[in-house]
Amino acid sequence: MTAFWILATLAVLSAIVTILHRSPVYGALALVQTLLLIAAMFALLDAHLVAFLQVIVYAGAIMVLFLFVIMLLGAEDEVRLEGRSALRLGALVSAVALAFELATVVVAKRVDGSALPASFGSTEALAERLFSRWALPFELTSLLLMVAVVGAVVLARRKA
Repeated sequence: MTAFWILATLAVLSAIVTILHRSPVYGALALVQTLLLIAAMFALLDAHLVAFLQVIVYAGAIMVLFLFVIMLLGAEDEVRLEGRSALRLGALVSAVALAFELATVVVAKRVDGSALPASFGSTEALAERLFSRWALPFELTSLLLMVAVVGAVVLARRKA
C-alpha cells in the first residue's frame, strides 16, 4: 500500500508540472512521466498487460506523436498566455471544481478490502471488455486523439 501512495503522489505532482509548465515540450515530457507512473500502478495491481499497453501506446506512440507535432511546428515558442485573464480564470474555476469532485469521491469511497478477481488485467478480460462493452468509447477516444493532433497542426500552422 505504501508503494501505491508514493507512486500516486509522484503521478499527481508530475501531472501538476504538466499543467503548469510554460513550455509545451517540458509539459509533454512531464505527461510521459505521469503515464509511466500510472503504468507502474497498474503493475502493482498485477495488471501487467495493461501496464505494458500503457507504456507502449500512451507513453510511447501517442506522446512521441505529440512531441513530433510540437517540435515540427515550432509551437514551443508561440504559446503565451499573457493578456488572457478569462482563460486563466476559467482554468482556475475548472481546477477548483475538479479538486472538489475528487475530494468528494475520495471521502465517499469506502475501501472494502475485497480481492481483485483472478482474471483482472489478463488478456482475455481486457479483450472481452474492450471489444464488447467499451468498443464505442475506445473508438471515440482514437477519434478524439486524431482530432486533437489535427487541431494542433491547424492552430500552430504559420501564416504563409
